[in-house]
Order: sequence, then structure tokens, then C-alpha cells
Amino acid sequence: MPTSSKKSAEGLQGVIEGLQENEQSALDAVQRFIETVNDAFPDIGEDGPRKQIIDAAFKMTGQIVEASNRMAINVLDVTEGALRGISERSEKETSKASS
Repeated sequence: MPTSSKKSAEGLQGVIEGLQENEQSALDAVQRFIETVNDAFPDIGEDGPRKQIIDAAFKMTGQIVEASNRMAINVLDVTEGALRGISERSEKETSKASS
């Protein structure tokens, strides 16, 4: 039977893998968006509407991924604190029982 520490580590690993999958999905979506923009707008120089749209898409995607990462970090912090509290209570109960 896995220990709570092992379960916690597995859970954290799952969150990290989920973040990586979300980031890859965001990059894939941007790639598809760029392909669509490239098909719809001809390349009209350095600062044309095509480049502005693509730059805005990258900026938006970066903000979405950053927000997702901040949320995941907050979830991990809360989870870590909760697990620490459970562990401390368990240790106190164990020490009381053996006294």
C-alpha cells in the first residue's frame, strides 16, 4: 500500500504532467492559428496586419499559459500545506499513543 508521501508525490507529478500537456496544447493551438492567418492574409511586409495578429496570438497564449501555471502553483502550495498539516497531526497522535 503506497504511503501518503508517495501518493502526494504521484499527485504532484500528475499536476506537472498536466501543465506540460496544457502548454503543448496551447502551442499547438497557436500553430494552427498561425497557419489559418497565413492562409487568410498575404505577407505584406514587416508590420502588416498578419504580423500584428500573430504577435497578439502569441502574447495571448503566453498570458493564458502563465495564468494556468500560477493557478497550478497555488493549488500545489495549498495541497502541500494541507498535507503538511495532516502529517503533523498524525505524528502528534502517534507520539501521544506511544507515550
